[in-house]
Amino acid sequence: MTPEERESLVAAVTSAHRDRGPRGEIRGHRAFYDLDDAGRREAFEATLRVRTIETAADPRALSSTARAVLARIR
Repeated sequence: MTPEERESLVAAVTSAHRDRGPRGEIRGHRAFYDLDDAGRREAFEATLRVRTIETAADPRALSSTARAVLARIR
C-alpha cells in the first residue's frame, strides 16, 4: 500500500459517514478493514483529533458523529 492509499483510507475511516444495512443498521466503514493494525491506530488517533476540533467549532459542542446520531433519533 502506498502512503497516499493509506492516507485516503485513514481519511475515509475518520469521516462520520457510515453505510447502513438493509434493516438500517450502521455498518463499519469498509476502509477500516483494508488498514493494518498500525493504520487502524492511526485512524483512531486522527478521529480523536478531528472530533475534538469539530466539538470546539460547534456551538452545541457536538461532533459530526453526535449530530448524525441525534438526527437519526429525532
